[in-house]
Amino acid sequence: MHISAEVSSTTSNQTQQQQQQQQQQQQQQQQAEPQQPQQQHITTVATNTTTTTAGSTKRRNAEANNNNNNSTNNNNNNNNNNQKTKAVDTSPYLTPENLIERTVDVLLAEHPGELVKTGSPHVVCTTLPTHWRSNKTLPIAFKVLALGEVMDGTIVTIRAGNDENFCGELRNCTAVMKNQVAKFNDLRFVGRSGRGKSFTLTIIISTNPIQIATYTKAIKVTVDGPREPRSKVRHQGFHPFAFGPQRFGPDPLMAGLPFKLPG
Repeated sequence: MHISAEVSSTTSNQTQQQQQQQQQQQQQQQQAEPQQPQQQHITTVATNTTTTTAGSTKRRNAEANNNNNNSTNNNNNNNNNNQKTKAVDTSPYLTPENLIERTVDVLLAEHPGELVKTGSPHVVCTTLPTHWRSNKTLPIAFKVLALGEVMDGTIVTIRAGNDENFCGELRNCTAVMKNQVAKFNDLRFVGRSGRGKSFTLTIIISTNPIQIATYTKAIKVTVDGPREPRSKVRHQGFHPFAFGPQRFGPDPLMAGLPFKLPG
């Protein structure tokens, strides 16, 4: 009996210990369950914070890129505008181009209406009449002025043509350069330019290398030449009594005779 009592007491003690252990485990589980949601909440908050930070960083980068692109476009536009705007030469030194332009301007100002520019910046010539008669002497001698260095004795030749008459006939179309001027004595346009069309002159200076200048729409050459339009021609009006009886004045030979009635 004593042994059985000890066994039963031992068994009861073990049972109590097991119950206590189970209770402790349940308490630990209950304590662990609230911690897991907290950890999940912390993880979610951290993830959201990271996402927000990344999004704001992307926005900042995009804004920075847009600003850079806008600044680049503005710089390009400014550069284009600067290129389109003609640069003003403010340098105190004269370049050959500026000197030639000023020389041409001075010549044209000194001889208004007499000289005209050609397609070459180094060549000017005298102005031709807009309309002229075929094979007729020009009102003034045609001259070619060279602004560059051209030796005396250089031959200068004139050619005329257009799309209808590609090589119009000319007379006395060759001259010799002297003191930078080639004077054509009695230059005549024999070939006709066509109705409503003008010749383009080609000035050939036989230097080495050769120099060629063009004078566009220089002169219109026709058979009759310039004439007054028909609408402006004034015709005398017809008088109905032009051929009727007219009253004549006294005869100067009969003025000295005495007046005498007939009959």
